[in-house]
Amino acid sequence: QASAEEFKKKGNAALTAGNNEEAINFYTEGIKLDETNHLLYSNRSAAYAKVKKYEESLKDAEKVIKLRPDWGKGYSRKGAALIYLERYQDAKSCYEFGLTKDSQNEGLKAGLKDAIKCMSDEEMPNPFMHYEEMVYKLQHNDKTKPYFDDPSYEKMLYQLSQNPSTLTKQIRDPRMQNTLSALLGFDLTMPAGNGDVPMETDEVPNPATASAPSPAAAPASAKPATPPPAENTQPANIQDSLKEKELGNSAYKKKDFEAALEHYDKAFSLDPLNITILTNKAAVYFELSDFEKCREACHKAIEVGRENRIDYKLVAKAFCRIGNSYMKEKNYKSAVQFYNKSLTEHRTKDVLSKLQQCEKAIAEQERLAFINPELSLQEKEKGNAFFKEGKFPEALKCYTEAIKRNPEDAKLYSNRAACYMKLAEFQLALKDCDACIAKDPKFIKAHIRKGAALEAMKENSRALDAYQKAMDIDPNNAEASDGCRRCLHSDYQTRNDPKEVEKRVRNDPEVGRIMSDPAMKMILEQIQRDPKALQEHMKNPQVARNIQKLLDVGILSVR
Repeated sequence: QASAEEFKKKGNAALTAGNNEEAINFYTEGIKLDETNHLLYSNRSAAYAKVKKYEESLKDAEKVIKLRPDWGKGYSRKGAALIYLERYQDAKSCYEFGLTKDSQNEGLKAGLKDAIKCMSDEEMPNPFMHYEEMVYKLQHNDKTKPYFDDPSYEKMLYQLSQNPSTLTKQIRDPRMQNTLSALLGFDLTMPAGNGDVPMETDEVPNPATASAPSPAAAPASAKPATPPPAENTQPANIQDSLKEKELGNSAYKKKDFEAALEHYDKAFSLDPLNITILTNKAAVYFELSDFEKCREACHKAIEVGRENRIDYKLVAKAFCRIGNSYMKEKNYKSAVQFYNKSLTEHRTKDVLSKLQQCEKAIAEQERLAFINPELSLQEKEKGNAFFKEGKFPEALKCYTEAIKRNPEDAKLYSNRAACYMKLAEFQLALKDCDACIAKDPKFIKAHIRKGAALEAMKENSRALDAYQKAMDIDPNNAEASDGCRRCLHSDYQTRNDPKEVEKRVRNDPEVGRIMSDPAMKMILEQIQRDPKALQEHMKNPQVARNIQKLLDVGILSVR
């Protein structure tokens, strides 16, 4: 019992600090020790909800109800999980049943209101939900565009986006009918006339009186009364908060960060639901390189946003700022975690790009952390021993591990190429030879092994080039000399075989480049018409190399 209680306390501390996964682990350990403790299940249900594992949250809440059917908090937990899962009717039923067990529970009463509100929201969409989209739509509507000349109109829209229930107060504003018409897509304005439309009654109207306009009504319809100026219906604290926020933004742009923080604190104290103030404050701390406080402000913004169901884009921005702070500290794994959370809320190219940068940085860190020249040498020696014993697959494995441990050692690629040759994997051997040559162009064994791989692939022309490069490094090298001799002999035997010529041309990209060169086409046509022109063209080194290449593969022949 004592140990389970201790785990519960640790879990509560972690949950309060925002370490939700850690809290879940503590509660789970406590449950292992005491499976009848309904408080552990209840707290773990809350922690699961915070990390968006709503199915697990629901299961724990149901376990709480099973253990303590008379405890109202269990029904609160279950109802909250059902709302998150968008099962609003089930949530409503849960809260109602919970109130039969605990009729004075304020949490159940508030939850029931939320469930009913969600059900009504589901039936009728909230046109004020997305502030930026709403403003864009209204600014491009002919009827509502002029309203933006009055700053109070935009402030009214912002208040509605934060708290749609204030519509009942704002509906008296003469601009609201056109605003709702533009947002909902159908006309809500009253029909034109000389006043309000009367309610319908059962009385049949007198046609004579209906058709004759009254004298008093005529001038009124000819010259309608000017509507009274719109009042600023926004509460004073909201107006003052926005002013302080603007002062903070201005100070931030001037790099006066202390003043910016002061203004943002005042703004948030006046309007504690405006989480953009907190994300702006986080931006100040970011500039000051105080990343802990930056993250603290963002976590607060997320908490307020979740509790008040504020626009998911603003919550995503807070997650992104946390990711930025970790990225600045080069804590890429934590940055990836919060960028992913941001993308879950709202997907943007900017956050996706940052996520990909972090993932690349993590891969590079892991690669560099794996490098160890001493261990690489040990693996190389093991590979050499296996190679001498004829155990080529084992040697290949050791050389591969050695390359991972020290990818800049050119000789390792050559050794692995030798293994591939023994296993008749000539294409892979060729790839390793090229990698070795790229790192150490003077390493003669790589050129020789490349020649051998190409020779095994029946690409004698390319193999000859590889052997000749080896001869350039060491003219007395016997292996390179023998390779050249074999390639020349084989080339001579197959030089006039049309199938072999076609195969050599198809497998040699250099030949394709030469044959597609317009200048070379003209030279070849000229030589064909006048063979004596060959001597003149051979004076150009580049043309001479191209012609020699065509002679080597058998496309050209000298008689």
